[in-house]
Amino acid sequence: MTVRNGQGRQDAGGSRPGGSTVPLSEAYDTALLDLDGVVYAGGEAVPYAVDALGVARAGGMHLAYVTNNALRTPEEVAAHLTELGVPAEAGDVVTSAQAVARLIAEDVPPGSPVLVIGGEGLRVALRERGLVPVESAEDGPVAVVQGYGGPDMPWGRFAEAAYAVGRGVPWYASNTDLTIPGARGIGPGNGAAVEVVRIATSGRAEPKVAGKPLPPMHRETVLRTGARRPLVVGDRLDTDIEGAFNGGVDSLLVLTGVTDVAQLLAAVPEHRPTYVAADLRGLLTGQPEVVAAEDGGFVCGDWRASVSAGALVLEGPENLAAGAVDVMDGVRALCAAAWSAADAGAGVPEAEKALARLGM
Repeated sequence: MTVRNGQGRQDAGGSRPGGSTVPLSEAYDTALLDLDGVVYAGGEAVPYAVDALGVARAGGMHLAYVTNNALRTPEEVAAHLTELGVPAEAGDVVTSAQAVARLIAEDVPPGSPVLVIGGEGLRVALRERGLVPVESAEDGPVAVVQGYGGPDMPWGRFAEAAYAVGRGVPWYASNTDLTIPGARGIGPGNGAAVEVVRIATSGRAEPKVAGKPLPPMHRETVLRTGARRPLVVGDRLDTDIEGAFNGGVDSLLVLTGVTDVAQLLAAVPEHRPTYVAADLRGLLTGQPEVVAAEDGGFVCGDWRASVSAGALVLEGPENLAAGAVDVMDGVRALCAAAWSAADAGAGVPEAEKALARLGM
């Protein structure tokens, strides 16, 4: 991973978070933002997201919205963002539907029929690539593509996919996220639907997958945004952060979606973000460097983290009054201590008491 202007981290998947002496919105030219759990959840804006993105945009940062959710078209996504107070155009949106449509178009002739198990976003993306969406396994499809179709997807759609895949028709998936965040909690995502078809076909086939964290999605994003110094911003370790790792670019994890701090502390190297913040306000600030202490601990801001007897120990201010202390610096110090211990073969330290120290 390349460090630019003294920011970031020298090694992708390193043993401690990176630091930045300037706001991240100045250190990077383009934010590649995940949507669900980062900008909105259940159709409503995540707290602080609208204002933070407005400030970043006004400061010159290009905002691109990169989502594994293939349900809606880029035009629909852009309209929704604009309604929430985040002005966007269709060209600012990159979806896994677009990535998987390109993948299919590289494998089959123009004008080929493709069985669609998903929403309008998939159909529009296929037409953009000169392919013909069809609805039945009896329509002679040369490929099957699955994407998230929303909570009301009819069960019969999975049967159509199973019939075609069972006959040997090549199978593609926009993404394999098992879950998707919503207003009422975490629900099943497209990966769960892919497993339905896998089970129905007795595991005889594997889909080609386009979405994060795999290379087709990163390629689609680069082609469509032209980013030169991108920062991936997401809430999922196994898609957003691993996708950044695979693409060799820096990443910011925000804790507004599916990942909590305990999961972050247990992250394997390819799931470790360069930066971590509570929410999108983290784009507007720098982050202090995590410094290794001579006694083996790690210091970040007002906090010092270490490992003792297999457990994380966190030392720092006693008064955690709102605004007085940055508890995220404590999280960053804990990440360094936990990741270093895991890399040294000591396993993932117990974190319950240390997190309680931060009120988490």
